[in-house]
Amino acid sequence: MVRKDIAINWLKRAKSNLIRAKFEKLPDVYWEDLCYDAQQACEKSLKALLIFNEIKFRFVHDIGELINTLKKNQVSIPAEINESVIL
Repeated sequence: MVRKDIAINWLKRAKSNLIRAKFEKLPDVYWEDLCYDAQQACEKSLKALLIFNEIKFRFVHDIGELINTLKKNQVSIPAEINESVIL
């Protein structure tokens, strides 16, 4: 698969997680499960950006590390993305 196709696949999976994270919280659904999907959406989006830019990165679940890797490689990201480290 070409890097662009791989990045698009990661974005599709991120979108799936984001859709689930936005679901109404039902009585039998745990908040942590919705938060997990939000974290996964963010993580997968950042990894898509890294892949698209051909930047090597550790396959970690640490959003802060992924953001720092992008910054170290001069990839411009919106300031509000920094707030996602809370996930």
